[in-house]
Amino acid sequence: MRTLSLVASSFSLLVLLIALPSLSSAAPDPIKIVSSLPRTGSSNSQTTSIVNGIKLALDEAGGTIAGHALSYEDWDDASPERGAWDPALEAANADKAINDPSVIALIGPYNSGAAKISMPKTNAAGLLHVSPSVTWPGLTKPGIGEANEPEVYRPAGTKNFFRVVPADDIQGLVAAEWAKSLGVKTAYVLHDRELYGKGVAEIFRRSAPLQGIQVLEFEGIDPKASNYRSLATKIRQRRPDLVYFGGTTQSNAGQVAKDLKASGVTAKFMVPDGCFEQAFIQSAGAENLNGRTYITFGGVPPEQLQGKGKAFYESYRNKYGSAPEAYAVYGYEAAQVVLEGIKRAPKVDRQSVIKAVSEIKEFDGALGKWSFDANGDTSLTVMSGNVVESGQFKFERLLGGASQ
Repeated sequence: MRTLSLVASSFSLLVLLIALPSLSSAAPDPIKIVSSLPRTGSSNSQTTSIVNGIKLALDEAGGTIAGHALSYEDWDDASPERGAWDPALEAANADKAINDPSVIALIGPYNSGAAKISMPKTNAAGLLHVSPSVTWPGLTKPGIGEANEPEVYRPAGTKNFFRVVPADDIQGLVAAEWAKSLGVKTAYVLHDRELYGKGVAEIFRRSAPLQGIQVLEFEGIDPKASNYRSLATKIRQRRPDLVYFGGTTQSNAGQVAKDLKASGVTAKFMVPDGCFEQAFIQSAGAENLNGRTYITFGGVPPEQLQGKGKAFYESYRNKYGSAPEAYAVYGYEAAQVVLEGIKRAPKVDRQSVIKAVSEIKEFDGALGKWSFDANGDTSLTVMSGNVVESGQFKFERLLGGASQ
């Protein structure tokens, strides 16, 4: 009996010794970063560039972070019916991210209107939310947007939303300053009636008189209209020095440009960063833009980046075989911010990572050295002015802030 007892004890000890190494080497739970961007429709080329920037940052991390296996999923918030971001899909993506415990951060959205839908959801759930492109000031800045902004997007009373791109209160102002330097005295201001487009147009409208520019009209368009010939005729009769359009490629900026040219409007044509993509030139036709079109953009074009930004530009070209679109570096920087927050957090959970990101100061990234302020906005204020020549965007000058 004693022999059998010894054998049983030895067997139990052997089982324990075999089991111990597997217990001690158990890997931490895998974590996931997801993005919600319009991947269907005419935004695809720009958002593909953003997604490529995100992937490049994650590839450089080597597939792991703080001991956790790291993965990424690219989600579409656009529908074929709309050909652009869809409120129902943006809401569904936010819910999907919230309900997956492995998701540590949501990157997106691309559109400011979409952010109004997903931000309250991620805030209530305590999920890190970083956008590479939304610019409506009211999403983060008090006293600029509607009366209940930005508190309406923070039902938990905390801040979880950050953006790496300058907001439109800066863009609208520098656009007016640039217009003054171009000799503009009168402007006809159009907008697409959407949050981003109307918002940046409103900032331009407010800023223009401070630069000695008279705003002749402030008018919304139907972004689904087949043409704007009657509007263009009305504008020609007012003879403005500049037509400013607050909107995007997807809200028919190209058709506006076509009809202005066809109707004999000789005014300069200025648009914001929502049109800073090759799809805008393709939709408008280069002949309708060359020599008369001015585009503002947060930061500088990719080929003008310096330091780590230049290294990003070269890495992107080498990996994907083409130059990045304008917002690719912001996708890259948004992903780098998430990775930095994970590295700095004392433990890898949602709340700890949010806190770590909120404390980022003097971050040395592809966009230069910058910090998040108390609102979750970047400290960067440098913007660029670009023109269209020979069917291509051409960097013209820096606008506002200090040069990089």
